[in-house]
Parts: sequence; C-alpha cells; structure tokens
Amino acid sequence: MDVLGGNHRPEAPWKRMSKEELDNQYSPSRWVVRLGAEEAMRTYSQMGNEVTKRARATGRSLLDVPYGESEGEKLDIYLPEAVSEAMPFLVFFHGGYWQSGSKDTSAFMVNPLTTQGVAVVIVAYDIAPKGTLDRMVDQVTQSIVFVQTRYPSNQGIYLCGHSAGAHLAAMMLLANWTKHGVTPNLKGFFLLSGVYDLEPIMHTSENAPLLPTLEDAQRNSPLWHLKTAPTRPMDPACLILVTVGQHDSPEFHRQSREFYQTLCQGGWKASFEELHDTDHFEILWNLTQEDYVLTQIILRTIFQES
Repeated sequence: MDVLGGNHRPEAPWKRMSKEELDNQYSPSRWVVRLGAEEAMRTYSQMGNEVTKRARATGRSLLDVPYGESEGEKLDIYLPEAVSEAMPFLVFFHGGYWQSGSKDTSAFMVNPLTTQGVAVVIVAYDIAPKGTLDRMVDQVTQSIVFVQTRYPSNQGIYLCGHSAGAHLAAMMLLANWTKHGVTPNLKGFFLLSGVYDLEPIMHTSENAPLLPTLEDAQRNSPLWHLKTAPTRPMDPACLILVTVGQHDSPEFHRQSREFYQTLCQGGWKASFEELHDTDHFEILWNLTQEDYVLTQIILRTIFQES
C-alpha cells in the first residue's frame, strides 16, 4: 500500500529548478555560514584526520578488521575502557556523496561515546567509481551482519550516517536480513543531513559516477520504498531520528522533513531535529563535544533515558 496514495509527486520542487540551481542546492559547502566553501571542506578534512588519530592513540581500538572478502570491506572498532559482552554499538557510515570520505578520517564521535560505555564502529565501503550504489548498500548490510555475529550479546546496534552515509543507513530499514541468516539487534537510527530521494541527484554535476539510469536512482531511494512498502521489515519500535542543520540547503531540509513525515505516516517511531545555528559539516564535527546537543540525544537514546 502506498501510504501517500500515489507513487509519483508531480509538483516536486526540485523539478522546477535549473541544473545550476540544483547544483547549488546539492552542494553543501556553498551553504556554510562561518567559513568559505573551500575553507569549510579543508577544515572538515583536517578535523577528521585529527580526531581519528587521537581516537586511535588514546583508546582501545581494533583497526582494519575485515567484514567481507574485498580489500575495501574493512571497519574500525573503538571499545570503551570497560568491555563487556552486552555493550551497545554505534555503527557509523561516512558521507562524501558516495565518492569521497574514509573511515580513516571519520572518528568524530568516538571519544565522547566510548567514555560513556558505547562501542563505536566506523565502516569503510567502496566509493564510486569503484563501487556502485547497489554494492555500497550490500557492503553496509554485510558490516552490520558482521557486528551482530561478532558481538551477539550486544545491548543494541544503533546506526548513524552523515549525508551520503545517512542514505546508506536509511537503506537498512529495507534490508532483508533473512537472506543473511542473521537478524541484527537494531535499536535506533541517527540520520544526519541525509539524501533519501536520489532522483534529483541525477540532474546535478555530482551524478556522473553514480546513477546511470532512473531505475538505479529509484531502487536506491529509501523514501520511495518506504512510501510503497506493504509491511515494515523491521521492528517498528526501533527509533529513527532524522536531523538536519539549520544552515543546510532548502533541498536538504525538504528531503529530511519529507523522509520524517513518510516514516510517521508508515507507523515508524520517528523524531525530527533541526539543529540550531549548525551547517552540514558542523552537524558531524560537533560530535567531538560531549555536551553537544546531538551527542546528548544519542547518549540518551542509547541508554533509554527520557
């Protein structure tokens, strides 16, 4: 059943935009308010390098653990000081428009979470052009199966993704775990400034390596699958938090709100958070701070505090 009564959205705002405007809307660095676009990207990369080096130097970590057979299928596991069989896990998928980014520069939230007893897993996947979107979705699925299999007594697995990583995490709402022989103990999703309908991306300069056909875009758009899904393949009690930065572009806001509304209409346990005075990159790099509002939301969710 299509919860909105139709599979198509004839007046989608992006369809009235020129290619130049779509490029602008889907270029997050153009919307930062405190730094220029190039400086924002440089700062983001530098901060990712520094926090990851610090996390590896100061914590208990298992690096480059294979979760699959290919060279790119590796993950890093950052453990709290008190390791137990019943630890909660936050599994993170980096952004970069499915074409850049790395687990080796993405440990933003590691120290604030591990100090509170949460194990953090940072996942690598084959970015384009080596990896297709279908392959990335399959790799992310494999990584979650690996974590569940390796730590079967976990207290809960919480998926977190930023930008393109939020898209990959959202695709896990549709995963067929039965065919993998393992049902992961998924308790929550933290989706940060994501893209959930990929069709607009086809009309931007970001598209070239990614979406050769409309069918590719539709097959990998969690928004449309959730609108038409007859049943929920996962426990509807699983919490899904959709967040967007105040200074994200209008299209990122629209996508996030529409995805949240679709979740609510489908009976999912969803919430929405617009992070005040925050841009597309700060929403992630502020996770280095334990007192950051999103860090606190994540911790309260994991430890089921009201």
